[in-house]
Amino acid sequence: MENRTLRVFKTTTYREKPNSDELAFGRTFTDHMFVMDYSESEGWHDAKIVPYEPLKVDPAAMVFHYGQSVFEGLKAYLSPKGEPLLFRPRKNIARLNQSNERLCIPPIDEGFLLHALKQLIHIEKDWIPSSEGTSLYVRPVIISTEPFLGVAPSKQYKLVVILSPVGAYYKEGINPIKIAVENEYVRAVRGGTGEAKTGGNYAASLKAQEIAAKDGYSQVLWLDGIEKKYIEEVGSMNVFFKIGDEVVTPQLNGSILNGVTRSSVIEMLEHWGVMVNERKLTIEELYYEYQNGNVQEAFGSGTAAVISPIGQLDWNEHQMVFNGGKTGTLAKKLYDTLTGIQYGQIDDPFNWVEKVLPEEKIDKVG
Repeated sequence: MENRTLRVFKTTTYREKPNSDELAFGRTFTDHMFVMDYSESEGWHDAKIVPYEPLKVDPAAMVFHYGQSVFEGLKAYLSPKGEPLLFRPRKNIARLNQSNERLCIPPIDEGFLLHALKQLIHIEKDWIPSSEGTSLYVRPVIISTEPFLGVAPSKQYKLVVILSPVGAYYKEGINPIKIAVENEYVRAVRGGTGEAKTGGNYAASLKAQEIAAKDGYSQVLWLDGIEKKYIEEVGSMNVFFKIGDEVVTPQLNGSILNGVTRSSVIEMLEHWGVMVNERKLTIEELYYEYQNGNVQEAFGSGTAAVISPIGQLDWNEHQMVFNGGKTGTLAKKLYDTLTGIQYGQIDDPFNWVEKVLPEEKIDKVG
């Protein structure tokens, strides 16, 4: 039977907080983390907030051998009033359970995890940077920990949530990036794990990104893994194209991650009266529309960058330059509106933002 008690053990040695203008992505971590274990006999249990420290994991833990793990990524922001805010955390936690289902990991109680996550952020609220564009990155991860070399779902797991203060993704403003269409390697295929947020998908993407970086590209545009003609994702982001009077984004097909920012972009565009079409889009069609002057903008969406404009897309010997290589009007409006809502600077008509408030249902220890 699962235990819903959350215990807190405070650190006695606090780390020095970095200056906001010195923050990189994912290099600095806060004083505490949340951990919880799973076993067949007890379910998810022993939930606690503890000082940040290395994990002790058996070398035979199945995660090292078969990659049974999932993770999430979301952010906490500081409002103008100094209140910690979360952007659509329930969607991230629900997606964690969707990834769990695909990787044969027992589901998490979503309400309890949100409670624990908010408590952790409340304890670490002084770590949320206040400079423009900065935030506190929240990384939940689940790994299989049973020491067993048989190929089967693990019977033991560990959930960890760590926090990392991060700097502005665009240090000099939102700028378009140069992208190469990947024709050889694939990130995922329908029926695989592409729609799950699991480490293997990202490991599979590294080679193509490494090659593209050497050629001067920021990222790669992934095509489908079977016919290699349908557009899927750009780097680790979902992708959008403004073609004529509508915005086109690849429809979810089992190999594309259902991004929280993607969903937010679609809902926001529809709220503005912009036509959004979730459908299959081939690279050939995109190039045809580009040659006819119909492709006005292209941009990626994701937690880290929010909106990342694409200035140039190279496919075989063809070069597509969108909006003169400059950030498009729609991409800029989306970026400004989404970040304005995330930081509590403008009205939130969608009720996407949740405040992080202290709660009383904790057995504090230490």
